[in-house]
Amino acid sequence: MTITILLCALLALSLAMALAWQVQRATGSSGWIDTIWSAAVGLVGIGVALAPGAEPGRGRLAAALVALWSARLALHIASRTRGAPDDPRYADLARQWGADAPRRMFWFLQSQAMAGFVLAVAVRLAAVNPAPFPRLADALAVAILLVAVGGEALADAQLQRFRRAHRGEKLICEDGLWGWSRHPNYFFEWLGWFAYPILAISGENPWGWLALGAPLLMYGLLVHVSGIPPLEAQMAASRGDAFRDLQRRVNAFFPSPPRPRAPSSRPSDLGSQS
Repeated sequence: MTITILLCALLALSLAMALAWQVQRATGSSGWIDTIWSAAVGLVGIGVALAPGAEPGRGRLAAALVALWSARLALHIASRTRGAPDDPRYADLARQWGADAPRRMFWFLQSQAMAGFVLAVAVRLAAVNPAPFPRLADALAVAILLVAVGGEALADAQLQRFRRAHRGEKLICEDGLWGWSRHPNYFFEWLGWFAYPILAISGENPWGWLALGAPLLMYGLLVHVSGIPPLEAQMAASRGDAFRDLQRRVNAFFPSPPRPRAPSSRPSDLGSQS
């Protein structure tokens, strides 16, 4: 039963990202790709959490958590995408691929469907955990998810407020959480996926440990593949020494108090970092 449910989830995600490909081609705005991905992973996550075989209480809890994450992120990205220039990460890929960009973008988005599938598997493993419900671990999972969603929302709001206050100026945001991490939104996004292994792992659920694949995957993607590397390469190329000064002082991912500014440096006068 679970294998059939997961195969249906994979098909749904693949179709959703094929739709995202069509929307990106029709609008010329790749921001809709991430909007559709966030919504699709949420809807598929709700489906696998409530599908037959799930433990009723924990399944409803897993569905509620993934719905909260998905709704917040999809609405934020959609709001940010309307009227905004194309996402520089996708635009850079299109430039690299040249005339072959449409075909390669289609398969790149299918790889994103596979990433979403790993996340859906974690949600399903959480939902089918037959351990008594509720447990202390369930409360801990809720707390982690709420902190993660709240932290990411706060980071996004701080960056939006900074941009509105300095519209037309080229300044790097170091307000609030952005003074402790160059990418606090990515950090909280990663943190939230620990909720599902905590829900999934128990002595009664021998496969529950596989749910750790969700935070491991998100860490790899955000820190080493599609998150920080292309964004920081763009910033370093266009912003130069001021951004490199920020890199020396502020952690890339894990929040920590910033290191002192070098005596010879001055406050950066460059564009916000994401």
